[in-house]
Amino acid sequence: MLSLVTFLPLVGALVILLAIRSDGAARTTALGVSLLTFVISLGLLNGFDTSTARFQFLEEVEWLPEYGIAYRMGVDGISLPFVLLTTFLTPICLLASWESVQKRVREYLMAFLALESFVVGVFCALDFILFYVLWEAMLIPMFLIIGVWGGPNRVYAALKFFLYTLAGSVLMLVAILSLGYAGHTFSVPALMALPLSFSFQVWLFLGLFASFAVKVPMWPVHTWLPDAHVEAPTAGSVILAGILLKMGAYGFLRFSLPILPDASRFFIPLIFGLSLVAVVYTALVALMQKDLKKLVAYSSVSHMGFVTIGIFALNQQGLEGSLLQMINHGIVAGALFLAVGVIYDRMHTREIARFGGVAHVMPVYAVIFMIFTMASVGLPGTNSFVGEILILLGAFLANKAVAMVAATGLVFGAAYMLWMFKRVVFGPIGNDEVRAMKDLSAREVALFLPLLVLVFWIGFYPGPFLNLFHASVEHLLTQAAVVKTGAVTLAPF
Repeated sequence: MLSLVTFLPLVGALVILLAIRSDGAARTTALGVSLLTFVISLGLLNGFDTSTARFQFLEEVEWLPEYGIAYRMGVDGISLPFVLLTTFLTPICLLASWESVQKRVREYLMAFLALESFVVGVFCALDFILFYVLWEAMLIPMFLIIGVWGGPNRVYAALKFFLYTLAGSVLMLVAILSLGYAGHTFSVPALMALPLSFSFQVWLFLGLFASFAVKVPMWPVHTWLPDAHVEAPTAGSVILAGILLKMGAYGFLRFSLPILPDASRFFIPLIFGLSLVAVVYTALVALMQKDLKKLVAYSSVSHMGFVTIGIFALNQQGLEGSLLQMINHGIVAGALFLAVGVIYDRMHTREIARFGGVAHVMPVYAVIFMIFTMASVGLPGTNSFVGEILILLGAFLANKAVAMVAATGLVFGAAYMLWMFKRVVFGPIGNDEVRAMKDLSAREVALFLPLLVLVFWIGFYPGPFLNLFHASVEHLLTQAAVVKTGAVTLAPF
């Protein structure tokens, strides 16, 4: 079943390549395949046992047995939410591109379907080599989406995204090969039980960290993200913020903490330091932005700083808050990029100063935009409030000073989001171009409705989402507490 969810979109891309010639049929096929994939992925949720931390829906086929490499797939309470988030956001992205993308439509749809396959595979892979192959394969369709269908500086942004990610991935490959050589296998569950010396763990952690930190992205290797967001088409920004940024944090959860627990604990001060800089510094940078997309992009770096703080707080509240906040960020940041795309399609500019008084001509849009702005700020009753409270509670239990500095990010976040919303939506109508804008179409309302439902569902009743990964988080904490080297290496604060 995991293989079906993973590779069905890739099959859809091949069907479009080989059998479909018209753009209209290609759009319908791609949307149908992505919706079918989402429905099948809900079947995973229906058959998932939340009471256990074991990997479920396991699949294993020998690939290169002499090297300990196999096609191993499985999900637990940590990876399944990301699979569902990917299959949920992909049809929304395809629907968002229905009218805005008019050149090389078939190729664009194929790139999105291939991207969905590779990303779902990353979250399901339980073999390190399979994980790495899919991790690298994901670069190709995203590079094309930015480089072919992006803005005026799309080639520069695409190359910067590709090179940053590839540079980190080379070091990750060295770490993976070293780990496989030490354990004589690339099976992730087997490597979780492998005893490793502290110095070896440190080098492995740094190798993996180089790749995961770029993908999160953590400060100071975050500079590719604003450029990629500004130049990417709207749907590209949605999938980039909603899914791809989560892959780095997922790497810490799946590999760094359980396989390298001593090194993970040793580097907690470093992670906290870099995360706090990301939370505060990028929030201040967001305050200075004139471009709507850049502002939301920098807010993503700040919010992901919260996530890494929660992960390395190494307690139940911090980890569950981080997992929930990654889901929340995928929903809210994706919706904000969709909202920016709506007015960009009408005015062909993202400059904040060009807008003003949008509420007078687009009242439905203004209400929806306000809800997602409040969700980004963390207003009680919205999804982000629950995640941020859990992360801050976890951080407070781990280190009170870290929690206090991180909390300032909430104040700065409210400042830049509300400043942006006021300038764009309220006040007198800025110019005749704003006066001529039309409110949301039925298709555009359909894009936002499922995201709105999740904002309030998680905000008022987060229980089902927290229960999904509760057992897996408990198990992860026991793995991260193991002293593999025979000596306590917990770094002092």
